[in-house]
Amino acid sequence: MVMPTIIIEGLKADVETKRELVRRITEVVRKIYKVHHVSVVIHENEPENVGVDGELLADIIAKRRG
Repeated sequence: MVMPTIIIEGLKADVETKRELVRRITEVVRKIYKVHHVSVVIHENEPENVGVDGELLADIIAKRRG
């Protein structure tokens, strides 16, 4: 049996957000791959551990907050 595994790298989120993310990702993967079993793994990262366009995400967020 082939079971796709989807790994999501993202910021920390509350459990309700993660439930919705897992549900919606699973729906899309089931539809496209035409399989029933799908695994979703969420890796949560702190903003100071993520870089975007040469800057730490923590710094980008701080700038936006002013």
